[in-house]
Amino acid sequence: MEQLEPMPSDWNRALAIAAHPDDLEYGAAAAIARWTAEGKDVRYLLVTRGEAGIDTLHPDECAPLREAEQRAAADRVGVSIVDFLDHQDGVVEYGVALRRDIAAAIRKHQPELVLTMNYHDTWPGGGGWNSPDHRNTGRAVLDAIGDAGNRWIFPGVGGDPWGSVRYAAVSGSPNAGHAVGIASTMDKGIASLEEHKAYLDALGDHPMANARGFLEYLADLTAQRFGGERAAAFELIRLG
Repeated sequence: MEQLEPMPSDWNRALAIAAHPDDLEYGAAAAIARWTAEGKDVRYLLVTRGEAGIDTLHPDECAPLREAEQRAAADRVGVSIVDFLDHQDGVVEYGVALRRDIAAAIRKHQPELVLTMNYHDTWPGGGGWNSPDHRNTGRAVLDAIGDAGNRWIFPGVGGDPWGSVRYAAVSGSPNAGHAVGIASTMDKGIASLEEHKAYLDALGDHPMANARGFLEYLADLTAQRFGGERAAAFELIRLG
């Protein structure tokens, strides 16, 4: 079994970009809690407000509820800046509009590390087909990193060009090769996911509704490739 390498730590600011509220909490939040505890500046950008995520709630009612839960979840791991792009949940389209909005955010926040979710067609370990929102968001994020640094692409949008993103980290990737130890921040990551109360309640008896059980399962699985330490795994792309 190929072992995971430690994630680089020679950066100070990260922008974590995901399609929906709760995406970052399913695996990355405990790593984010470790980074903020170490003094790093981590900020969140959500492409949608997750308004199509609860079958029993109309989107107009669901969106503000899920936004509030996401802000509470971010607070649990030391993140105070949470922005939303207001693309439509469930039908996020890869294209120029999404690249432009994400590039603007990268220019605004000026991260050295950009974190996003699995952009591949499937989940690790034969976990099934990935959703189009995840795939399209992840791919747009990786492309927007380059857009943000080119002054002739989306000129004047979001501020001056920002070409100093050094790393892209992809959570939930089937191609993970790096990891962050989260033994000391596991409980913070669990508490962060538990803030999505309405969403978890709507899942009923699905295994993903058990925040502690599901996240500990993932961390223990990753530990097998990280010297026995509970960890969060990432695909790392070095840039620049």
